[in-house]
Amino acid sequence: MRYDAEATRARLLDAALTEFSAYGLAGARVDRIATAAGSNKAQIYHYFGSKDQLFDAAFESIVTTVVSSTPLDVHDLPGYAARLAELYDAHPAIMRMASWQRLERPDDEPVKMSVDSVRHKIDEIARAQADGVLPDHYPAGVLLTLVLHVASVWATATPEFSTAVEVADADRARHVADAVGRLLGQ
Repeated sequence: MRYDAEATRARLLDAALTEFSAYGLAGARVDRIATAAGSNKAQIYHYFGSKDQLFDAAFESIVTTVVSSTPLDVHDLPGYAARLAELYDAHPAIMRMASWQRLERPDDEPVKMSVDSVRHKIDEIARAQADGVLPDHYPAGVLLTLVLHVASVWATATPEFSTAVEVADADRARHVADAVGRLLGQ
């Protein structure tokens, strides 16, 4: 049987994402990650260098997922927000990892791909505002921030809130799209 290094690395990364999203960097255990990946701790250090670097790789993987799977559509910001909400619902680790990153590593350098993506989206929104495609009531960066936060509302809600506000999972994205549409005056 031939050893597949990339498959091992991918399994470790998937297991790390599960572990870090559940326990954060401080609470995560490399032995649990290795066991879940069907590997060993030595492989974690071989492929990633350290637990911190494994966390960085797991975080960068969610950035890649979000950026690549939900391109901005300035002609349909409500649909864009709904697609993000659906992605967050389907992959709860995304918002959990983002929260752990903010809580445990607030002084880290931001992930370049994420910063570049945000800047590109702000530029696209500003062009659409200048062309009259989008309203210019809010500056482009503020509008993007509001859209992103509306899209994450269900994924970041506390369990108490989610229990008290009865919204079917199937209706969440529709409500997000409606809210962003209203934000745009549609």
